[in-house]
Amino acid sequence: MKISFHGADRDVTGSCHLVECAGLRVLIDCGLVQGDREMEERNRAPFGFDPKSIDFVLLTHAHLDHCGRLPLLTKRGFRGEIIATSATRDLARIVMLDSAHLQEEEERHARFRREHGRHEDRHGAHPDGSRGETPSDETALYTTLDALDSIDRFGRAASYGEAISLAPGVRATFFDAGHIVGSASVFLELEENGTRRTVTFSGDLGNQGRPLLRPPVAPPHSDIVVMETTYGDRLHKPLAPSIEELYAAIHEAFEHGGNVVIPTFALERAQEILWFLREGQEKGRISEMAQVFLDSPMAISATQIFERHPECFEPNVAQLFRSGGGDPFALPGLHFTRDATESIAINRFRSGAIILAGAGMCNGGRVRHHLRQNLWRSNCAVVFVGYAARGTLARRIIDGAQTVRIFSEDVPVRARLHTINGFSAHADRDELLSWHRAIRPPRTILVHGEPEVMQSFAGLLDGTRVEMPEFGQEIEI
Repeated sequence: MKISFHGADRDVTGSCHLVECAGLRVLIDCGLVQGDREMEERNRAPFGFDPKSIDFVLLTHAHLDHCGRLPLLTKRGFRGEIIATSATRDLARIVMLDSAHLQEEEERHARFRREHGRHEDRHGAHPDGSRGETPSDETALYTTLDALDSIDRFGRAASYGEAISLAPGVRATFFDAGHIVGSASVFLELEENGTRRTVTFSGDLGNQGRPLLRPPVAPPHSDIVVMETTYGDRLHKPLAPSIEELYAAIHEAFEHGGNVVIPTFALERAQEILWFLREGQEKGRISEMAQVFLDSPMAISATQIFERHPECFEPNVAQLFRSGGGDPFALPGLHFTRDATESIAINRFRSGAIILAGAGMCNGGRVRHHLRQNLWRSNCAVVFVGYAARGTLARRIIDGAQTVRIFSEDVPVRARLHTINGFSAHADRDELLSWHRAIRPPRTILVHGEPEVMQSFAGLLDGTRVEMPEFGQEIEI
């Protein structure tokens, strides 16, 4: 029995771990690497294993850095079964199709520029979701057809707490990770040649005390835990003051005659911010005249999928969905902008607009266009409400860049910047420690974290052997 590590090893994106037991090869996640161009080129490299040899993929949740290479895995020969919760399957479908569409758009624009020697339209026109920057390899990583082929590989739907047999001696049980709708930690029971091991993969663990989702559930005691450490060196700001900071940022920008841009992850974060904006209007903290734009086709579809899965929510929120007591994400002045033309039209609003657009790390999607329109304006605000990995545009802005390059333009950073980590969908240091103590593993493998954060977190763990594998490393279990 062994585990090998093929993504998010001493890094935060591209989760991909391979378990081998009793002749079976089981992949835990297959995510896209996100960051600067050099980091993203790793997506094109060989996986480090033969995709044709993989029997199962157990998908913890539908974020791109956990599911985004499934179409490539299928393109390169995977013909096994993908198992996930029902909500994860629904969300992964739109995430992978959106990713494929984005890559195809990039390839088309690269070809056009190569053939015509032209750059992007500098007057605000932009295609749906185009990043507008050409990777060094201009061929799409995968296509819409590849994404559809990977969707066909989804088989059984996992229910929380119910074991699924993968083969004699190998069982998997999914537990609610509280991170996004449908997210899970995976508990594996393994047996080979009379030796038994239990291994838990944390997936991404949720931040407790948020209004929509239930808190994470710790799986049973395990021999080995493979766990994320994204925020393993810090505590989150409490939620209540974070909400107040959001309201204050919006009020200040409106008072100065500007707009508010919120780079937003399409899954869970967009819906949670809509929830707080609705509450802010009901409490009189945000003007009912505010125009709120959810400018992300994927976030719009995700919002509709959320409404199909009340089983994933806190009981009071689930009851709202089940009783038909109103849409908890709806508020006056809310506009869903799916069409690129509608997205462009937002540029007409020079003040009084709250623009939620993907992607949350600003490495793609429509948010770049809104940053180009608003980042240089001192009366506007940009509010970051999620994690920004190294090398991403969001991280460069947060770290104090005076100018950033967006669509071949140098854009001055003059807007008021707010980084509010109380909205994080990830568990903080103390929540990670509490989850770990509940499982009491004699052996702990840390992944999905920046090296200095992992080192800090490792120093807090007692009574367990801690390992931090490098990319491509194999560990006997």
